[in-house]
Amino acid sequence: MRIVVAPDKFRGTADAATVAGVLADVLRAQGHEVVAVPMADGGEGTLEALGGPNRTTTVSGPLGDPVDAAWRLAGRTAVVEMSRASGLLLAGGAEGNDPVAATTYGTGELLLDAVEKGARKVVVGLGGSATTDGGLGALRAMYPLQRFKGVELVVACDVATRFVDAARVFAPQKGAGAAQVALLERRLEALVDVYRTDYGVDVAEVPGAGAAGGLAGGLLCAGAQLVPGVELVGDLVGLWDAVEEADLVVTGEGMLDVESFDGKVVGGVAALAHDLGVPTVAVVGTVDPEGLDVVLPEGLRVVSLSEVCGAGRSVDDVEGCLREVAASLV
Repeated sequence: MRIVVAPDKFRGTADAATVAGVLADVLRAQGHEVVAVPMADGGEGTLEALGGPNRTTTVSGPLGDPVDAAWRLAGRTAVVEMSRASGLLLAGGAEGNDPVAATTYGTGELLLDAVEKGARKVVVGLGGSATTDGGLGALRAMYPLQRFKGVELVVACDVATRFVDAARVFAPQKGAGAAQVALLERRLEALVDVYRTDYGVDVAEVPGAGAAGGLAGGLLCAGAQLVPGVELVGDLVGLWDAVEEADLVVTGEGMLDVESFDGKVVGGVAALAHDLGVPTVAVVGTVDPEGLDVVLPEGLRVVSLSEVCGAGRSVDDVEGCLREVAASLV
C-alpha cells in the first residue's frame, strides 16, 4: 500500500516528526510505501514542520526579559513562531505570567529582524502565547509599518476566534482572573477603535483575529493575510498531492476531542482524505469522548495509545506504544 503519515505533535511527549518517523519506520518494515509528512496547524510545531530553525535573534520576552528566539530563513521566505518570542512557557506558564502586562513586542522585533535580513515573505505561526495585547506590542516594535511595504505577511491561524473574544476565551488559560479578563476585554474593545482610526482596518469581526490574544488582528494592520494553519502548512509541505495518491492516510495527535475538528490537524487531514475517498486512521494518545460523536467524521478510525498500552505506559513510552499500534494498523 501507499501510506501517507501526517500527524500533529503529541503535546508534551513527542513532536510531529518523531511520531511520523516511528509510524513510518514500522509501516515500511511491513513492505509498504510510506510518505511521512509531519504536520502543524499554525500553532507550536509549525516551525519544525516547515524545516526547523536556522537563525536566532535576541528579543524582548513576554514580560520584558531578553530571550533567544529561533526562526527560519530560506531564500526570501522566513518562518517564525510567536511562542518563541512571546510564549506562555517563556513567562513561566500561567502561574508565572502577568496576563495584563504580557506583550507581543518581541514578536514584532522578530518580524522586523526577518525583514531586515532580506525576507520578502514571512509566515507567522500563532499559538502558545502569553499575551492578550491585541498585537499592539508587535506593531510598536514594527513601527513605522512602511518598512513592511512589499512584504507578504501570512499568519497561520488555528482558531476562528474574534478579536475581542480573545480575552474571554483564552486569557484564563494565561493566568487571568475574572477581573483581569474584564479589563483585557475592555482594552481589546478600545483597540478596535484605535486600529480602525489609525490604520483603517476593522478587526472586530474577522474570523481568527483573536488568535494569540489578538496578535492576528494587530498584524492585519500591517497588511497580513490570515490563513487556516492546516491549509497553509499542508500546501507548503505537499500534503494535498501526497494524499491524492494514497491508499491510506494516518494522522494523529496527543488528545482527540471536539476541538480536533475545528481548525486542527486531525480534522483537516481527515476532511481532505474523506473528500478524496482515502481511508483514514487517527492514532492518538487519549480520547475525550464528550461531544465527539457529533463531530467525528464518518469512516474515521481512531486508535488510542492509552487503550492499547494503558494510560501510564502510553505517557512514559510513547515511541514504544506507537510501534505497537503501527504494527497492527494495516
